[in-house]
Amino acid sequence: MNKYTIGKIYFGVLGIVTLAFGVAELVVTAGGDSFSWSILEIPNGIFRGGWGGVIILSAGSFYLSGIKNLSEIHQFSKIVMGSILIWIVAGCDIFAMITESIPGEEGWFNSLEGFLETYAPPYPPAIILLPFSLIVIYYIYKRKVA
Repeated sequence: MNKYTIGKIYFGVLGIVTLAFGVAELVVTAGGDSFSWSILEIPNGIFRGGWGGVIILSAGSFYLSGIKNLSEIHQFSKIVMGSILIWIVAGCDIFAMITESIPGEEGWFNSLEGFLETYAPPYPPAIILLPFSLIVIYYIYKRKVA
């Protein structure tokens, strides 16, 4: 059994889910209304929904094209690039959450309750995918040691 078999399965499933989130973001943006279900919220803005959907879709395609031969460095770099794309979009989403939590509706600063409510679900797809994309760090370290 190849030492990257579990990684191929993991990143294959992550690629399919990421691709589905990217398609969903583009469909919601084309439809014009935002979509919210449980902990998932897909925005409809042209920047976050449209361009973010294209970037998430690209990340999913990088994951799926990189699982062919994970032990080869060029294929593995596609997996890393897919993760980096998710990190960039999730970082922008987290920064947006932070900047939205500071100003208040009545004053200059938000109350403690209003501040904490900003960080409650629902979350955009990139933030949901973020912890699952961090697994690539383990494989980078595993590659470095070998």
